Amino acid sequence: MRVTLLHSRIRVEERLLLDELERRGIDVRPLHADETVIELTSDRDPGRPEILLDRCLSHTKAAAIVRAFEAQGVDCINPSSVIETCGDKLQTTAALARAGVPSPRTIAAFSYEGAVQAAERLGYPLVLKPTVGSWGRMVSKINDRDALDAVLEHKAHLGGVQHGVIYLQELINKPGRDIRAFVVGDETICAIVRHSEHWITNTARGGRAEGFPVTDELNEICVRAAHAIGGGVVAIDLMEDPERGLLVNEINSTMEFKNSIAPTGVDIPARIVDFVLQHAHAGVSRGLA
Repeated sequence: MRVTLLHSRIRVEERLLLDELERRGIDVRPLHADETVIELTSDRDPGRPEILLDRCLSHTKAAAIVRAFEAQGVDCINPSSVIETCGDKLQTTAALARAGVPSPRTIAAFSYEGAVQAAERLGYPLVLKPTVGSWGRMVSKINDRDALDAVLEHKAHLGGVQHGVIYLQELINKPGRDIRAFVVGDETICAIVRHSEHWITNTARGGRAEGFPVTDELNEICVRAAHAIGGGVVAIDLMEDPERGLLVNEINSTMEFKNSIAPTGVDIPARIVDFVLQHAHAGVSRGLA
């Protein structure tokens, strides 16, 4: 069996996954996204993986590479459909809504006039996010109409098709923290809370992580959310609303986890590798590899 690990660069997470695969005696092949060449018109490409684990940081490249390998019958974790849904906040929110998973009230608009109407419906303050992005980048807290006008003007001048989609969300009065839970298959394996005095609590923005117990309630909503976008190996970001309880905010299909191993006491890379190998063995039994 050979596992191919698709990546943009070898960070701590990728190193931990490679080390775990090698420790188990698995033949593992790191594959840089920029060095990937796929013959689309043949399923006998000599570079065809047996099973592929996606850890590519580029949403566009990851989705395209995985989609091409899937067309050749390669079992990919995560599938391209999951990558595409998680990589676009609008698609994620729509999938959660279809599945009845609680999430913050969100409105999409596609013009300046539409954004103003959406903001009036939601009420200020609110949050404006790019539909594609991570680490809290370009996420804005909009306190009033003047702030909305300023951000929309910047988006208009930045250009690009992604700025033509305006994604507005209610601001949740969370208790100075949010929750990140890690789902592998049908189980929430661990969770952390991220504390911050700033309204954005990402650890990439200085949030402090602590272990958080996986209750039946947390596991249930996280597994439902993971299934809503297609399952696999994902991180679920949740917020606690004083009245509505847990709300799923975002889902990440190529999550960072190095800062979550020690606080939770869970060997996250080992659990991911367990899932990959289960898929690989299932694929062999079905004659797919």
